[in-house]
Amino acid sequence: MKKENYRNVFAEVGISDRDVEKRLQEIVYTFFYDPEECVYRQPTEDMAYLEDTGNIDARTEGMSYGMMMCVQLDMKKEFDCIWKWAKTYMFMDYGENEGYFAWSCQPDGTKNAEGPAPDGEEFFAMALFFASHRWGDGEGIFAYSREAKDILHAAIHKGSNGRPGAPMWNNDNHQILFVPGSPFTDPSYHLPHFYELFARWAYEEDREFFKEAVIASREHLAKACHPVTGMSAEYATFEGEPTMRETPWGRHDWFYSDSYRTVANIGLDYEWCGIDVGQRQAAERLQYFLGVTRKENPFMAYEIDGTVVEDEPALHPVGLLATTAQGTLAIPERLDGENLSETAKLAKEWVLRFYREPMRKGERRYYDNCLYLFAFLALSGRYRIYE
Repeated sequence: MKKENYRNVFAEVGISDRDVEKRLQEIVYTFFYDPEECVYRQPTEDMAYLEDTGNIDARTEGMSYGMMMCVQLDMKKEFDCIWKWAKTYMFMDYGENEGYFAWSCQPDGTKNAEGPAPDGEEFFAMALFFASHRWGDGEGIFAYSREAKDILHAAIHKGSNGRPGAPMWNNDNHQILFVPGSPFTDPSYHLPHFYELFARWAYEEDREFFKEAVIASREHLAKACHPVTGMSAEYATFEGEPTMRETPWGRHDWFYSDSYRTVANIGLDYEWCGIDVGQRQAAERLQYFLGVTRKENPFMAYEIDGTVVEDEPALHPVGLLATTAQGTLAIPERLDGENLSETAKLAKEWVLRFYREPMRKGERRYYDNCLYLFAFLALSGRYRIYE
């Protein structure tokens, strides 16, 4: 899976490398260091966390995202600070969730929950492998590759051989779960491009499992994304059908915040691996539905068939724009050629619209700007595999 060249979509649409570099530096400053707009908090010299500014907590989602951003940007100090905070406050070395990370903590490190969220663990593991390959392993918790292997080993073996708790992947169908032991999944958690690498770098006895997970996840994504709109639900059955409409914490069978990530993941998977089993078309369908069918007012809450939900606006419109643009990586046609297809013309519009969009400000900026920074890295060819 060694990859030499990464697609620079910004260059394809006519944006200079100089302008992209300048804009990236502005984004990084805003995200990590701007006194008013950053989400990176460093309370001590050697520990830091990313704050969900809408909920005033630190989540494994954001912590692991921050680590992935840092390894991509060659920011080792910040990477180590985030990882130390996560291991110090989020890691659980007791009970049925021993070996996992508490999905939410208060800014002082107090756990808000004793349960994990599997998307955090898979991003932690991938970021740690990349850190090992880019910077080399250190001592203790900074022996990155060992830490990554341990996370993955726990995630697929808990509940077996006398180990307490439940695994993060279904052992029969190899699909990642919404939470350990749950009977359903979250399409936006499916990262076959990560599993391709886990199948090479995990403990040897775990590699075959991830080879199967690669296949299962691409097949799931092809089924979970609507054949007209390209939308997926926040939570889905293993067969890809929306699920969890009525819950104490709201509905999750619609195209809403979590599910925006699905098309971004499909784009990055296609860029890294170039394999399509039917999932790639979701990017084209989503860009058409939002950019043509819903052109006048695209940033709303939807049923996955495209029905607008009671005129409810999207909670994270900048995040939706960013991920839809990142889906361009799943569209093989280059955007700098002559006689572009209608699909490529529309993709070009999405990329330019994203490039012109500023980062989100205010209390809801955390999630939108995480997706924004990832999309910028991906579309500039800077979201890379480190071997």
